Amino acid sequence: MHSAGRVPALAALDLDAAGIAHDHGRLTLDETFCSVSNAAIYAAGDAAGGPLPLTPVAGLQTHAVVANLLEGKRAGVDYTGIPSTVFTLPPLARVGLLEAEARAQGLRFRVKHQSVPDWYTARRVNEPCYAFKVLLEEGSERILGAHLLGPEAGEVINLFGFAMRSVLTAAAIKHATFAYPRAASDIESMLP
Repeated sequence: MHSAGRVPALAALDLDAAGIAHDHGRLTLDETFCSVSNAAIYAAGDAAGGPLPLTPVAGLQTHAVVANLLEGKRAGVDYTGIPSTVFTLPPLARVGLLEAEARAQGLRFRVKHQSVPDWYTARRVNEPCYAFKVLLEEGSERILGAHLLGPEAGEVINLFGFAMRSVLTAAAIKHATFAYPRAASDIESMLP
């Protein structure tokens, strides 16, 4: 299985001849996705790179490039809360920081992790693997990261990503009422 993204097809473009800076198969860009060596060149997606080689990341970058080109803006991209999923059986999904990354940033946080194959979300499809880990910042109560393995993980991680982008606290999420028996209804029990 290869899930590391695509390599952009830049070799045939002879970037050096056009004076376009590049490094390790990506264009060298500023925060607005404009080439640092040629102000007429913008890039998004695989040619631009970014924190994750994902289609939604390329979409965000493309919106910024269009705003910069057509509206004269100096737009960048906020990469907060962009989820990713490995579509295995069961699916594995992640958004935000890993525990080690949160520690390296000096953040103070609580962790809740649990294997929950007895929850209805897993039992109803006879899935023996269902687990989660959620990192919650102390004080602000904002979600720093969420990691899911199990049925509908790819859908539930989107809700965690939305909460992170919207800076929702754990209390605000727990205040929501989710349809039951859907996997989203497990979120309240996943929060520390």
